[in-house]
Amino acid sequence: MAISKIIDKSSSQGSRGLGLEKLINHSIEYYRLKHLALIQKIPTPIIPMKYSKDKKLISLARFDKKSTVDYIGIVQEVAVCFDAKECEQNRFPIKNIHIHQYNYMKEFEEQGGVSFLIIYLRKEDKYYYMRFKELDAFWVRSQKGDIMSIKFDELDEDYFFDIKPSGILPILDMIQKDISRR
Repeated sequence: MAISKIIDKSSSQGSRGLGLEKLINHSIEYYRLKHLALIQKIPTPIIPMKYSKDKKLISLARFDKKSTVDYIGIVQEVAVCFDAKECEQNRFPIKNIHIHQYNYMKEFEEQGGVSFLIIYLRKEDKYYYMRFKELDAFWVRSQKGDIMSIKFDELDEDYFFDIKPSGILPILDMIQKDISRR
C-alpha cells in the first residue's frame, strides 16, 4: 500500500489525524512483506445481535469476552505481544490498561515472550515503547493506591521514537533495544 494512502498529507507533520492502529497495521504489513516479522492484529470477539443479510452488515453486537492484547506475533524467533494506546494529556492513566491485559502480558513475559505497549502521546505528538518491566512498576505503584497515572516526564527518554521517513514505526528497532537491555 502506498504511504500516501496511509499518511494524512494535509498535516504538516505527516502523522496528525492518523490513527495509531492504522499506522501500526501499515508497519506490521511492511515487516511481513520484508520477511522480518509476522504480527497479527487480534480482533475483539463479538456476538452479532442485529445482522442485515442483504447488506452483510452487523449493525448491533456485544462483546463476547474480554480480549487479550491488540497484537501477537513473532519477530525473528522471538514471541511478541503488545497493545496500542493513545492518550490526550501529558500523562497516561493506568486505568487505560485493563487487568486482563496486564495479566496476559505478565504471563507472556513469564513464558519468555516480549510484551510491551506502544503509546501515542497526542498532546506531545510523540510515540513511546513501554517495556513490560516499566509497565509493571507503574502498575504495582497504582495498586498500592499511589499515583494512578504515568507522567510524561517519568518515561525513559531512550524509548521515545519517531515515524521513519518511509512512514513505518520502528517497532522492530524498539524490540531489539528492549531485548538487548534485559
